Amino acid sequence: MTKEPHTPAPDLEQLVADADRGGRNVGGVAGATLAAGALIWSFFQLWYASPLPFSFNWGIFNDTEARALHLGVAMFLGYLAYPVSKRSARDRMPWYDWVLALAAGFCGSYLYVFYNELAGRPGQPTPMDVATAAIGLALLLEVTRRALGLPMTVLGLVFVAYALAGPWLPDVLAHRGASIERLMSHMWLTTEGVYGVALGVSVSYIFIFVLLGSMLDKCGAGNYMMQVSFALLGHLRGGPAKVAVVSSAVNGLVSASSVANVVTGGIFTIPLMKKAGYGGVRAGAIETASSVNGQIMPPVMGAAAFLMIEYVGIPYTDIIRHAILPASISYIALFYIVHLEALKLGIQPMMAAGPARTPLQKLAGWGMGISGTLLVMGAAYWIGTGVQALAGAAAIWVLLAILAALYLWLLRVAAAHPDLPQDIDVNHPVRPEPWPTVRAGLYFLIPIGILVWCLSVEELSAGLSAFWAATAMLFQMVTQRPLIAWFRKQDAAPAWRQGWRDAIDGLQDGARNMIGIAIACGTAGLIVGAITLTGLGLRMTAFVELVSMGNVLLMLIFTALVCLVLGLGMPTTANYILMATLMAPVVVELGAQNGLVIPLIAVHMFVFYYGIMADITPPVGLATFAAAAISGEDPIKTGIQGVTYAARTAILPFMFVFNPTLLLIDVDYGWELALVVAGATLASLTFAAATMRWFRTRCTWTEVGVLLLATFMLFRPDWFMDHLAPQYESRPPADMQTIAGALPDNGRLTVVLRGINLEGDELTKTVAVALPALETGAGAPDAGRRRLAEAGVTLMSLGDQTQIGGVRFGSRAQRSGWEQGWDVLEVKAPNPGRWSDHWVYLPALLLLAGMWMRQGRRDGGAAIGRLRARSA
Repeated sequence: MTKEPHTPAPDLEQLVADADRGGRNVGGVAGATLAAGALIWSFFQLWYASPLPFSFNWGIFNDTEARALHLGVAMFLGYLAYPVSKRSARDRMPWYDWVLALAAGFCGSYLYVFYNELAGRPGQPTPMDVATAAIGLALLLEVTRRALGLPMTVLGLVFVAYALAGPWLPDVLAHRGASIERLMSHMWLTTEGVYGVALGVSVSYIFIFVLLGSMLDKCGAGNYMMQVSFALLGHLRGGPAKVAVVSSAVNGLVSASSVANVVTGGIFTIPLMKKAGYGGVRAGAIETASSVNGQIMPPVMGAAAFLMIEYVGIPYTDIIRHAILPASISYIALFYIVHLEALKLGIQPMMAAGPARTPLQKLAGWGMGISGTLLVMGAAYWIGTGVQALAGAAAIWVLLAILAALYLWLLRVAAAHPDLPQDIDVNHPVRPEPWPTVRAGLYFLIPIGILVWCLSVEELSAGLSAFWAATAMLFQMVTQRPLIAWFRKQDAAPAWRQGWRDAIDGLQDGARNMIGIAIACGTAGLIVGAITLTGLGLRMTAFVELVSMGNVLLMLIFTALVCLVLGLGMPTTANYILMATLMAPVVVELGAQNGLVIPLIAVHMFVFYYGIMADITPPVGLATFAAAAISGEDPIKTGIQGVTYAARTAILPFMFVFNPTLLLIDVDYGWELALVVAGATLASLTFAAATMRWFRTRCTWTEVGVLLLATFMLFRPDWFMDHLAPQYESRPPADMQTIAGALPDNGRLTVVLRGINLEGDELTKTVAVALPALETGAGAPDAGRRRLAEAGVTLMSLGDQTQIGGVRFGSRAQRSGWEQGWDVLEVKAPNPGRWSDHWVYLPALLLLAGMWMRQGRRDGGAAIGRLRARSA
């Protein structure tokens, strides 16, 4: 290992700064103002996320006030952090940026400063209100241009122009239009425009999670995960590539930024991959594909994942549950891809694997490691719940004492051994010992454990869970260095100073990383506001139906292409907001009209996945440019190769839209869960083999077709079973409550409705809603009615007809497309005579086994022929 840290080249550091936290690096008053503003912003967000305001009954901000302060600070810091152009000097602050920053800060926080006055005259803006809104809108678009690029700004201007020019547009786009006063009021003085849902999610969830990730990275957790990956995988065939895949997956816990993920890991893995024999283009593409997928890896996903909390109306724990399987199999498939590339290229291990071990010893080692991890997780759960049951109100103090003792013990273990190196010697790589490397940083997992505990066991909100994890992380950043120095009997004073500097730097980095995201949420709110003001969403339904001719698959392809095109000039967060507003409801509605129930979360995940794909796709994928800068190769070639590797991620959204079991929807725990996970994992591997044209050996095109057929059978067993027996049997509407009462917890009730939409057209559509469990009286005669009521549906009987009497606003049913006043034509009950879909796995396995043996015979015959030729 080298002693001097291997830092990114200045141009790479500037690329990360420009993309994530603003490229300006100034000193003096300007630098102090920027640093102090970022620090104050972080403290404000920690205060807002905490329960302290309600405990002290002081400093309580409602949602609107918090959003206004959030945007005001983001715009103020945006003008200080982002220069007017890429050619501008980064080391000084022009006078006009001070003026713009102060004006932007005032306009952005105007809704907070004059909250009481505005609340007293709703819908009656004064000239001062209109002028402030207009200036604020212009300043928001300018800071958007600086932070996010010109395309996002142009898109915002187009939607503002569309809202104003409605009466003069062609009939297909025409609307009544809006006056300047109405437009400014709608966009800037209410929560329908800039201060809408997206900015609210940025305040409540995104900031605190980005802050947590920044602090984890600052305290050394990212380096620890890289070193552990290198220790476990560096000795394998194609080891550097496998290290890149696994370290990017675990770094997804720390950083949800694709570019930062590429640079922090790629400066080590890309040179090592080139040295191993992958070549620069493949090395950059592998790092890009693995780093971009960090945004889909729970528990800390990309910023857009937190927006789903509001858009889909489910808790973050459910989003994690739905996201975990697709994200995992995507990484498993990429791991397999780099292994196949190593086989194709004849790459051998770069370093010794230590003493030789038999397969049984290797299996025993992995088994002990996995079982030990599961035992520790189980012990943590049972100790925590046991203490809560025994200690009652004092449980929190007992658990804090246990955590403190655990923290001190892990620090003492780490102090007894040398610190982990800060880099990997790319010229003379040496594999570190696995267990000493793992134990050197186990204390980094405590904040992550607190986050998972609060989310899954305590069932706290995502924001409050992240607050407790961030509080633990702050305490750890300040104390870990001094305590290690104390255990080593060294002077702790310098370590205390370094700890405080790390904590302050982490808070500042988190705030600066949030500037672009907050601005993106504000500008996306502007676009959403224009859509709600003009009714464009209704026209979008008709347009998409016309383009796709009512075909759901064509509609999804169209949606994916739009996501990729928008991603050329928009960040992932803004891309998701726009597509979730325009396209997600359209896909669900048109699917329902075609008799296909598409869960809302599936469509939102579809949009999310294709939004992050834009970080790879040429010609402007930032993550690809970062990887190409490290590898020294052409970014376009790197991007094209990255798209090839990313195909295994691109196919997943289509699969889970049509087969929601991949999102663990309607999946029972136990054998069914095991079968779904095993089938999906094997499907991702076979698809990866098909894209690489390599299974046991090189594949013919016929064998590629067999692999794709097996992939489809494993991903979509329901498609084959639907041709043998229908999934549902039709039941009369009178049985609706009986069927609802008999469904399992969170089971989906599917019905066919008929009614008249807002345009006066009579439609028939199929909808479904997940019915929650009842806390009491689950077996009572009225259980079905109560479960429907919990889901937001009330029924009304009119003779032989059953009608939807009411759909509660914001309920599961309302978000799933149920319509008040529509008639229930039929209830679709699960078909008891249908075999399990998983029986289709058997012929798929037989296909793969036959192909494996055939390739083995072919490869063996070729090897014998080569030996005979040599002997001759």
